[in-house]
Amino acid sequence: MSGSRTTAPPAPAAPAADERLARTTPVHRLIGRPELGAVLGALSVFVFFALLTEQFLSPLGAATWLDDSATLGIMAVAVALLMIGGEFDLSAGVLTASCALLTALLAVELGWNVWLSLLVSLAFALAVGALNGWLVMRTGLPSFIVTLGSFLALQGLNLGVTRLATGSVQVSGVREAAGYESAGFLFASVFDIGGASFQISLVWWVVTAAIASLVLLRTRFGNWIFAVGGSALSARQVGVPVRRTKVLLFMTTAGAAWLVGSINILRFTTAQANQGVGLEFQYIIAAVIGGCLMTGGYGSAIGAAIGALIFGMARQGIVFAQWNSDWFMLFLGVMLLAAVLVNNAFRARAERTRR
Repeated sequence: MSGSRTTAPPAPAAPAADERLARTTPVHRLIGRPELGAVLGALSVFVFFALLTEQFLSPLGAATWLDDSATLGIMAVAVALLMIGGEFDLSAGVLTASCALLTALLAVELGWNVWLSLLVSLAFALAVGALNGWLVMRTGLPSFIVTLGSFLALQGLNLGVTRLATGSVQVSGVREAAGYESAGFLFASVFDIGGASFQISLVWWVVTAAIASLVLLRTRFGNWIFAVGGSALSARQVGVPVRRTKVLLFMTTAGAAWLVGSINILRFTTAQANQGVGLEFQYIIAAVIGGCLMTGGYGSAIGAAIGALIFGMARQGIVFAQWNSDWFMLFLGVMLLAAVLVNNAFRARAERTRR
């Protein structure tokens, strides 16, 4: 028709950009790392005490604060995984003593081989962890309440059984038990570097942190941990086995408690029934300093290990500086508050960057 105008069809809308394909700068990726605050904190504490006292940097000094950090770091890494999964375990500290006591009682009072005693105590620890996880998932109660009950039960069991078996609140004499030499080499030996003796627990700490980080960042189970911690309901809807994941996380914490208890009993050859009380809060604090959020779904195994390192450097640095040890609690409170603020700020910045 003369004079008519044809209208071109509208151009198809450009597909929305996938945020997963968006390019981010190295700085943005660095800010998104949960352990960044812990790394900065560790560097600050290291430089502060290195300038304050020469003993801090000596091989003997380094061996001291690394030793202080090692067993705490093993537990902090396991607790970090559990916290990323959205749960807490207040029985972890007392369970380290329970494992040490059980190993000692079987080896000393019943004359068992140390290796067999260790296997039985491992089975006991894993059973406690599985029970904690099952109760949390079965009842729907907060893990804080369930594991507080386990804490009290284990504390009473430690005191009651130890006193019943030995007439006191400690067990000693593991060094004379069969199998001690080989077990002690694996869990309590030392190696020399620069004229200072370092405990084998340092190696266990590094290995534990490396394995936990690999599992968390490179495996399907690691994805499940983040998913159940972020939202258990959403994770269940996409096929994540929420119950199995959380039970395994509680068993992982219990397994770490067994490892620390084994290291302690084979190193010191004496176990006290009241050991471990209060340490569970140090594990949680180290994990928070390392980048874990109290709400779950966010954190880092390496960050938790660095959080434990900050603990060890500060605690022993205060001793080297000949300050009153009471200052450590002030430091601990300041570090905890600072870590929470820094972690929240870094996470908010990372989320804004991804938008």
